[in-house]
Parts: sequence; structure tokens; C-alpha cells
Amino acid sequence: MCGITGFINPSGADNAKELARKVEGMAGAMIKRGPDAGGAWVDEPMQVALGHRRLSIIDLSPAGAQPMESASGRYVIAYNGEVYNFADVRRELETSGPVKWRGHSDTEVMLAAMERYGVKKALEKFNGMFAFALWDRQERTLTLARDRIGKKPLYYGWMNGAFLFASEMKALMAWPGFRSEIDRGALALFLRHNYVPSPYSIFKGIHKLRPGHIVTFENPFSQAAAPAPEPYWSAKTVFDSAETCLFDAPESELLDNLEKLLLDAVKIRMISDVPLGAFLSGGIDSSLVVALMQAQSAQPVKTFTIGFNEEGYNEAVHAQAVARRLRTDHTELYVTPEEAMGVIPDLPSIYDEPFADSSQIPTFLVSKLARRKVTVALSGDGGDESFGGYNRYIWAMSIWRKMRLAPRGARKVMAGIIASAPPGVLGALYGMAEFILPKTARVTNPVDKLYKLADILSLSGPMDIYRWLVSHYKNPAEIAIGATEPPTALDDSSSFVNTADFTRQMMYMDIITYLPDDILVKVDRASMGVSLEARAPLLDHRVVEFAARLSTAAKIKDGNGKWLLRKVLYRHVPQELIERPKMGFGMPIDVWLRGPLREWGEELLSEKKLREDGYFNPGPIRRQWEEHVSGRRNWHYALWNILMFQAWLNGYNHHVK
Repeated sequence: MCGITGFINPSGADNAKELARKVEGMAGAMIKRGPDAGGAWVDEPMQVALGHRRLSIIDLSPAGAQPMESASGRYVIAYNGEVYNFADVRRELETSGPVKWRGHSDTEVMLAAMERYGVKKALEKFNGMFAFALWDRQERTLTLARDRIGKKPLYYGWMNGAFLFASEMKALMAWPGFRSEIDRGALALFLRHNYVPSPYSIFKGIHKLRPGHIVTFENPFSQAAAPAPEPYWSAKTVFDSAETCLFDAPESELLDNLEKLLLDAVKIRMISDVPLGAFLSGGIDSSLVVALMQAQSAQPVKTFTIGFNEEGYNEAVHAQAVARRLRTDHTELYVTPEEAMGVIPDLPSIYDEPFADSSQIPTFLVSKLARRKVTVALSGDGGDESFGGYNRYIWAMSIWRKMRLAPRGARKVMAGIIASAPPGVLGALYGMAEFILPKTARVTNPVDKLYKLADILSLSGPMDIYRWLVSHYKNPAEIAIGATEPPTALDDSSSFVNTADFTRQMMYMDIITYLPDDILVKVDRASMGVSLEARAPLLDHRVVEFAARLSTAAKIKDGNGKWLLRKVLYRHVPQELIERPKMGFGMPIDVWLRGPLREWGEELLSEKKLREDGYFNPGPIRRQWEEHVSGRRNWHYALWNILMFQAWLNGYNHHVK
């Protein structure tokens, strides 16, 4: 696991020493991604430089150092990630002709495959997580590529006539004279989603390469002639193809095939020349990964869990039970609210770009815990999206089936009545009705739920419901000054899967949006923030492709998601250790904002500061803040978006001064 960066400066006239100094400065800005070593490669006549920071995992010798030249000298690569099947690719190369190896790194195998097969065909052979920059000295081209699912990040763009790329934004910001305007459209998207979706970034002119995409820049290099990235793997193609060939086999056969596939996905991710372990929450996904690791390990697997004393946020007791059953070498740490909140000031630096999934805090803490003993940790990410684990997959269609029984006009009238009622009135009405309601119909935070009901009643179809479910701010342009939301996959019907099963549509949409831009960003930045490599077996593209061919009925059964994953897990762990309501990996942000974080929040959200910064309309934000701290409403999800942007903005303003 590493950090990569580099540039092409067509109008530059730097000597080799100055080129190296600049790229080393960019690479040094993300030293936590690669604390073990650094390297630079330059082509003075072409004004090209590649930089690398190394976290040594495979082939710890100098033979694994980067940037690395291919055997012929044609290609030079700066590469971040792991190709897990590199040994298979190496054997294939050896059977079809002699290869002179210098070491045993996957980087060297990648270069040899590119020389033998060409870049695109080699990409199709790689099973892994990666982002790389490849300079072709013969053709004088620069190719950028990113893994299929989007585990590893890659930013790129033009700055004052120079083309820049890097694993993290902070490396781009280390380019001499970096200045960029905040993209208000991207800010509106951030308010809606709590992340900035690909291909946008918070800065105008800086983009994220989409998962499964490749782009090649040719000489002469210019911003006007910049090519568009192209997919070499497409989740849409996978899902569309699966529609015509869903598995038609007994459940027992599907379970056998899935378990075999998962065992191999785990096995190849256990290859490491440094200590390795796993995150363990005690939930389905992480427990399954650990069970399959332990089934293939002669030694107890090192597992890590953090616990909280706050009710509703602690999974440590469940993780401990699973660890005891599997006989892992388990480490748990109970974190105080003060320790958790102590992470908050560092979040803008860790995440580099505005990011507001509050589970970023426990993710960073468990990564920090694991890094004390291991350099690589396997995680359970990816199970929810591929196998139907999120509650919205169950709720969305259930809501729509009930809603459509009433005319839309009547629904809109009812929605208007509820929305116009003050919180106090709704609370009083619920209070009067509560004593006659059955216990199963009583809810916590009834006022919030009634307002949400009003929002839902006005929606016109399943896609509107899905969009509502994944939106924090429903109308971000009302909050972000001068912002117009640019289009995303949610707005482009041509990006939808050709299916009548909307639950499948939601899973696919999450795989191309929420998974790479939220979940994987969260884990990558948190783990890299402590120089830890995180690997996700459930995101092996073979597993994703297998899951795409499963019917919804094979994934969701009797109101339970991840049905097949559960059944595989129960072959290794008793069902009673796992079966419980799904618990998010979150923090009690709502309570903290009313208590220990109130002063911090008030400073960032003061009307004076909001007006001076000039990005947000203070009125709606101040109303939400006052309603939240008073306890009348729960606005913590929306407010966390604003707070994370404001905290990030403070850091950026300090950087550019």
C-alpha cells in the first residue's frame, strides 16, 4: 500500500534535480500512506516526474521499490495497491516465454504483463485494488488506471498549465503555487450525499478517476486536448448481463460455490510479508471474513475491535463472542467519548476533502488499534451492497407498494398538512395519541419521523424514494449559495440497470456510488492515516460478479438481508452468536452536539462566520442548529455535513495563506 503522485509540465524548463524536488515534495505530503521509503523518477526532456511513498508489504527488499522500470525500460510505473493474483500471472508469463525477474513484487509482475499483453489486456488479468500511473517512454504517453470497484483513489487535473495526479488531494496542494476555486456544484452534491461523488472533487478542474476506468494522455500534452476516461470494467455491463442468466440452482449448490469463491478471495488476501490481522465487529461480514481466514490459518488470526460504553453503539461484546468461538488472538479497546471526540480536529487532514460519514471516527480508531500489532488488516466491506444488507433494500419497495394505493394528489395534501405543522403541535398530537397506540406502533423521535413521512408522501416513484433515502439535504441548492448540482449517476437513466427489480437497481446504484465514494473512501483514508493496509475480500470482483447473478430472493428472505452470506457464515459460527438487529458503525453525534461538541459547533456555525465564508445561507442552518441543540428536532446528520465542510475550509484557508 502506497501513495503515488506526479506531473507533466509541458511548458516547464526544470532540470532533473528540480523535477525530483517538486515531485518528492508532493509525495512527502502523504507520507503516512508510505512511511517506509520514497522514490522519484524524472524525464527531464519531457518534463515528467513520478513520485512514490512506500508502505512495504510484498518484497520488502529494494527490488520492490518504486517508481519501477520494466525489464525493457519502456514503462515506468508508480503504483498504489495490491494485485493479489500476481503469482498466477507470474506463472502464466513464465509458461509463455522466458522472464528475467529482479525480485518477487507484484509491481514487477504488472510491468511484465503490460509489456507482454499491453496495458488494457493486462488490466483484465489483475485481481486486486490499485491505482497507477504508467509512463510509456517509447510512445511518450501517460496512462492512469483505477481498480474495478474503486478501493484505491486517484485525483488528477490541470493547474497553471501543468497536469497533476496523486492518491490524495494534499499531494496536489503541495504543487508550487496550487490555487483552485471551490466548486459550488460539488459542494451541493456533498450536502446531499455527505461525500463528493466521482468524477467531481471539491475543487474546480480537479477530478477523481472513476472505478474501473483508464485514461491515456498523449504528447503534445494540453488541457484542451485532454481525453475522456474509458471503462475497462463496468458494473452496469455485469448487472445487465446477469439479468439474462440469473443462477437457477438449489440453495445448497449456491452456498457451496459461494463458500469456495470466498475462501479463495480471503486466501489470496492473506499473502503478506508483514504481520496481518482483521477488523472484527461481530456482524455478518467481518465475522465471515475472520472465520474464513481462521479456517485457512495454522495460527490464531489477530482480530481487532473497539468498544463504546454508550448504549446502542457497542458491538465489542458480540465481536468478543465470535472471537472466542473462532479462537482468534483478539484485541479490544473501549474508547471514551473524549478519546473519540479527540479525533475530530484531525478529520479534515485525514480525509483531505470534505467528508461527513460520522463512522469515519470509529473506523480511524479501530485502524489505529490494529496498527499497533499489524500492517495489513482484512475487513468485511462490500457485503451489504452485493448481498442486500441495507435496510433500504427492504423498506423502499415496501413503502412504495403502500404509497401507490393512494392518489398522489391526496398524498401531497397530507404531506403539506404535516410539513406546515410546527414541531410542538406534532409532538403534542403524538403525545395525545400515544396511549392508545399498540407498543409496536410507538416510535422514538416521533416529530422527526412525521416530517420524514411528509417528505415521502410527496414522492412519485421508487427512484425518488431511493434518492430521498440517500440524501442528507433534500434541496442543497437552498443551502449552498450560488450552487447548481451537476448531474450524477442518480440523474442519468442511461446509467441504470435494465431491470424491473428495483431492489436490484438500488444495490447496483450503491455499488457505483455509495460504496466507492463513501465506504471505501472512509476506510482508505482512515487506514492510510495510520499507515495500515486494509483489504476487502468481499469486494473481489469475482464475488461482485457472482452476487450480481443471484436473484433478490436469494439475497433477501423473510425480511433478512444477506441471506446466502448468513448461511455460509453459519457453517463456521453458530447462528445465535450473529442474529441480532443490524447496528451501524456510528457515533452518538446527536448527543455530543448538544453537549461536549456544542461550543465547537457554535463557533463553526455562527451566523457571522457563515456569512463571512460565503458558501452557505445562514438562515436554514441556524434554524436547524437551534432546533437540534434544544432537542426539538434531530438534525445531526445534516449538521455534520456543514460542520465537516466548515472545519475543512478552515484548514484549506490556512494552507493558501
